[in-house]
Amino acid sequence: MKTAFAVGEHRFSVGDIVAVGRAGALARLSRRPLVRRRIQSARDWLVAAVNRGEVLYGVNTGVGTNAVFLLPPDQAERFQETNLEQLCCGTGAPLHPEIVRAAMLLRAVTLALGYSAVRVELIEQLLRLLNAGITPVVPRHGSVGASGDLIPSGYVGRVLLGKGRVQYRGRVQTARRALAAAGIAPIRLSYKEGLALINGTTFMTGAAALVVADAEAALRGFLAAAALAVEALGASPEPYEEFVQKVKGHLGQKAVGSHLRGLLAGSGAVGSTAELRRRARAEKSAGRAAVNIQSGYSVRCIPQGIGPMYETLAAARAVVETEANSANDNPLIDAARGRVYHAGNFYGGHIARAMDGLKLDLATLANWSNALMAVLVDDRFSNGLPPALAARPGLDTGWKGMQLSMTSLACAVRQLASPSMLHPVPTEQHNQDMVSLGVHAALTARDALDCARDAVSILLLAACQAVDLRGCAGRLGASTGKVYRGLRALSRFADADRPLDDDIARVAQAVRDGELALLDW
Repeated sequence: MKTAFAVGEHRFSVGDIVAVGRAGALARLSRRPLVRRRIQSARDWLVAAVNRGEVLYGVNTGVGTNAVFLLPPDQAERFQETNLEQLCCGTGAPLHPEIVRAAMLLRAVTLALGYSAVRVELIEQLLRLLNAGITPVVPRHGSVGASGDLIPSGYVGRVLLGKGRVQYRGRVQTARRALAAAGIAPIRLSYKEGLALINGTTFMTGAAALVVADAEAALRGFLAAAALAVEALGASPEPYEEFVQKVKGHLGQKAVGSHLRGLLAGSGAVGSTAELRRRARAEKSAGRAAVNIQSGYSVRCIPQGIGPMYETLAAARAVVETEANSANDNPLIDAARGRVYHAGNFYGGHIARAMDGLKLDLATLANWSNALMAVLVDDRFSNGLPPALAARPGLDTGWKGMQLSMTSLACAVRQLASPSMLHPVPTEQHNQDMVSLGVHAALTARDALDCARDAVSILLLAACQAVDLRGCAGRLGASTGKVYRGLRALSRFADADRPLDDDIARVAQAVRDGELALLDW
């Protein structure tokens, strides 16, 4: 039996969220009495407050601007279900199931903190569907990331009731049929539970966790490609030496410099700055033009230019993990003190800011990939490599098409890098007069990442082609040699013009899944 994460006692990391959302790891509500008492205590307090006749937002009132309307006792529970119905108005292609699964997990995590006053049964039902592989079909567009991811979360909530459509056992079908096949009975919602299912940041945070994990893999892939390019160009690794990074001092620069040194360790293919200086002196003595002893910025400034992305990812990981384990609901119930807090923890500002910032780094990564590609294919700068990396220049066009594809991707990432959180539009009768657009930020970051990863994959293939044309495959460093061999298992040397789209797709998948012996940090 698979080991299951214990929701309610376990603090979920980005890796844990990916394991559940993508890899199908299990998650079950903790059996610890303390966890269950915490949940039940808040529920008992809420029910007692309703029975005393207290007015509680979203419990016995409408929601949003409709909070001025009191709900009769016989309608208060029914409202929890009808409110989900009106939210099922999303549009666009369905979100990837791994995003929906991550969101389902994170909703259970926040409910299990005991500040939402839901029943234990609701949390268990959510996790029961997750573990059974019943994944709601959720349209992409609808959330503004302010009063929670209302519309996408509404689709998940309806499935608990046996309504809507799901993906189950490889096909789309009705929720009622899937639940029946899995032996799961639909449930009915009680006070506040419909609101608690939707009033949070779980879709944006689930998507962001996947983006952070995949962006880290793309960064490692880029650095491997850059190191191979250094070897193929016969460039000097001097710009990556520890002294250079130490005297500048930035954490990200030092990490990237160290990573490049690790990749290039033991390489016999790299050039020597000392040798270039010797040649420069000889040329000067002979009265000839001096030799350029420095590489261009795309080779020389990788630690300084890509280092900020390392720092962004570390910060984004911390933001995502804090949000994932937070009480992002409204209202919040503090049963120990007998208080209800009407606040805004459903607002996704931190996730939106983290994803918008990461998009800028993804644009830099794509731009840098494009710049290194330009050096590799241009025989004016490639230190003797054939034009366009063609095995038979003239007869073969070489990698001109690959460079066009690379540049197209870089332009696409630039466009996607536009920050989402700067475009709030008042909505919901001006109750939601400022919105985070956290889902927009996370999903456009995911789109940008897909393009950036493809750009990195093209650079990996180009560097591999250049290594073979240079004839230095046997002199690569230990780590770059492993990456090279992994790439060659996915894509053979282009000894003549041929389609390379399938090769790009295979390499991109391998980069995401960590199958290229990429160095870790």
